[in-house]
Amino acid sequence: MEIEQKQAPIIEQFIQQASTLNGPDLVKLIVEATSHHSLFAFSDILSVPNLHQLQGTESSMYIDLLRVFAYGTWTKYKSDAAHLPELVPDQAVKLKQLSVLTLAETNKDLSYDQLMAELEIANVRELEDFLINECIFVGIVKGKLNPLRRCFEVKLAAGRDVRPGQLENIMLRLTNWYSSVSSFFFHVIYLILSCKSDLICS
Repeated sequence: MEIEQKQAPIIEQFIQQASTLNGPDLVKLIVEATSHHSLFAFSDILSVPNLHQLQGTESSMYIDLLRVFAYGTWTKYKSDAAHLPELVPDQAVKLKQLSVLTLAETNKDLSYDQLMAELEIANVRELEDFLINECIFVGIVKGKLNPLRRCFEVKLAAGRDVRPGQLENIMLRLTNWYSSVSSFFFHVIYLILSCKSDLICS
């Protein structure tokens, strides 16, 4: 999606900054990155070696927060909130946007009830406003609201960072897909050759 292309130079900018900063300035960078309106991928920033100087300090919770933005959801944050920094409003919106992307990975029809529960949104009007203004207009998903079925029908969604251990699952699914396509291809070839053989014999 276009949003994925647009964020590439933004990610590179944050990586370069993170490589030169120390201590409190790194904390400010993490807050800025996780609040940025056009940034939805964080694993490359998380992998910058300079950030590891925060580990074992009172600021280490910001590394954990960045990890939540890379791989987690609003629900994950809420369950660990006692050990994480409090979110500013832009971060809260961002994490809810990322949660929609996570849900869209496995289901293209997202029920309003599920979304309201996952995002802690009180009513349908507020949910629809969020989906329109913070997801569709922003460009992280393409789809339409279906009030009659009470669901959000996702046609396309931006990808999230690949979670640890997820790559093996992706490779397995691709291998299975390749096997099924190959079997179908060879079956079609067999049918074509059989038809040709029958025509020649007749």
